[in-house]
Amino acid sequence: MFDRIAGTYDLLNHLLSAGVDILWRRQAVDGLRPASDWRVLDLATGTGDLGFEVAGRSPGIRVVGVDLSIPMLRRGKAKAATRPGRMAFLCGGAEHLPFPDRIFEGITIGFGVRNLADLHAGIREMYRVLCPGGRAAILEFSRPRAFLLRGLYLFYFKHVLPLVGRIVSRDPLAYRYLYESAMRFPEGDDFCRHLLDAGFVDVVERRLTFGIATLYLASKIEQQEGEPFAFGGHAKCRM
Repeated sequence: MFDRIAGTYDLLNHLLSAGVDILWRRQAVDGLRPASDWRVLDLATGTGDLGFEVAGRSPGIRVVGVDLSIPMLRRGKAKAATRPGRMAFLCGGAEHLPFPDRIFEGITIGFGVRNLADLHAGIREMYRVLCPGGRAAILEFSRPRAFLLRGLYLFYFKHVLPLVGRIVSRDPLAYRYLYESAMRFPEGDDFCRHLLDAGFVDVVERRLTFGIATLYLASKIEQQEGEPFAFGGHAKCRM
C-alpha cells in the first residue's frame, strides 16, 4: 500500500494537515533534544522528512532512516541531495532491527508506530538499540478530547480525508486505512503503559494542535555504575 502511494505521499501529508505536519516534526525534534554528535534512528521513515529535521539540527548528527517500502526510501534518498545534514536509508522492519544493542542516542518515529505488525516487539527493539540515557520521540495521531472538536475531527478523518486521499493518490484503500489504523491505536495513557512495560522511563505525553496528534517522549535509564557497555566499555555508545 505504501509503495503505491509513494509518489503523492509528501504532497498529501502537507495538504491533508494544512501544513501542520511540518510544525509537528519540529516539535518532535525539539522534544528529542539531539546533541551535536548523536546517532539517531528514524523508524518508519517513509520519505525521510522527520529524519531530515533531525539531521538538519547539526552537521555532526548522523541519522539512519529505516522503512519497509523501497519506493518511499528511493524518494527519501533523492531528497537527501538537497537537504542539510547526514542521513542514510535502509530497508527493514521495526520489529527486527539489523543493529547491535545500545547503538543510537536517539530514536524518532513519525506516524508509523500504529502501523507496526507487532507493537510490543517494535517497542522492545527500540529500547534494545537505544543507548543508556538515550531518548525517543514518537509522533502519532490521536483524538481530541473536546466534544465538539472531536466530532468535527472524526468526520473529517473518516469522510473528507479518505476522499481527498483517494482522488490525489488514486488508491482507494490507503487513506481509509489511515482512519481505521488511527482509531485502533492505543493512544494516551494506554500507549504510555506500553513504553513503561518495555523499560522506558520519564515517559511524557504532549498533545499537539488540540489533541489531533500526540508527541510521546521517553528515555532509557542511565548506565548503572559497573555495568559494561555493549562494545567493551567505550566512553560512548557507537558502532
